[in-house]
Amino acid sequence: MLKSSTIKDLAHRAGFDLCGITSCRHFAENEHHFREWLAAGYGADLLYLERNLDKRFDVAKLVEGVKTIIVCAVNYKSARSLGYPTPNHRTKIASYACNRDYHSVIKEMLTTLYASLKEIVPSLKARAFTDSAPLLEKQLAVEAGLGWIGRQSLLVTPSFGTFVLLGELVIDQEVDSYDSPFVGSRCGECHRCIEACPNSAILPTMEIDARCCISRLTIEKEMTGEPNSTSLDGWIFGCDACQSCCPHNRTTPCATNPNFATPLFDPASLSAEEWLTMTKEQFSERFGNTPLIRSGLPRIQKNINQD
Repeated sequence: MLKSSTIKDLAHRAGFDLCGITSCRHFAENEHHFREWLAAGYGADLLYLERNLDKRFDVAKLVEGVKTIIVCAVNYKSARSLGYPTPNHRTKIASYACNRDYHSVIKEMLTTLYASLKEIVPSLKARAFTDSAPLLEKQLAVEAGLGWIGRQSLLVTPSFGTFVLLGELVIDQEVDSYDSPFVGSRCGECHRCIEACPNSAILPTMEIDARCCISRLTIEKEMTGEPNSTSLDGWIFGCDACQSCCPHNRTTPCATNPNFATPLFDPASLSAEEWLTMTKEQFSERFGNTPLIRSGLPRIQKNINQD
């Protein structure tokens, strides 16, 4: 049987800053609230959220034979994560997107962890996920003791605040011990994230109204009949507004993982004019391995013109 301490040690060697371990269960309460959220229309036109709902809230239905979920997190905080030199900067980009695409990076790290575990248990079977399947990542992180879900609906960790990216390795074997869920919230009476959101997208229920969330507005497929008057507040890809104001992020360290410690570019150094005159070839060469490729240059240029 795999030991919890061994798994965590190997996760850190693979480059993760945090690792917690939990067993599988059906999250019935989360499913109920999620269905209500969808029914209220808060999911906008993100139709993929409506698919595989039974699997989203029960990992055992997503991966046959799964017994254990290893939840890993890596810190990506950079100097740009806490804001820009001027509040009216026109080409703001969420700080996670200033690095190599985290989907690829974290998948590589999880693959390394899996290979290390297989050396100990050759028969081990596993699947790796990072924001790539109907998996209840943030709640699983809470169950694994990594932190709590804050008012802005993000995972907040005691060591690294909200600037963490999650990855999960689900395995078909039990381990010698599991982590206790993180109990309670440390948000207290603070409402800074709610007050900081330019479009009031954060609901009192610690949920997001995706219809007016800048991250969706700048990246995802545009809704039918969506008004062009919706504020982007200078953001052209993603948004860090509800994170840069969070007290839990103020004193946390910047990333040390080589994939995130030195961002590939600083959005503050790029003017709107540079973006608007950039060719597709220049964009692909400079940003082709970053998350920006998801929206593409025409969408980014449209976001600049919209604001």
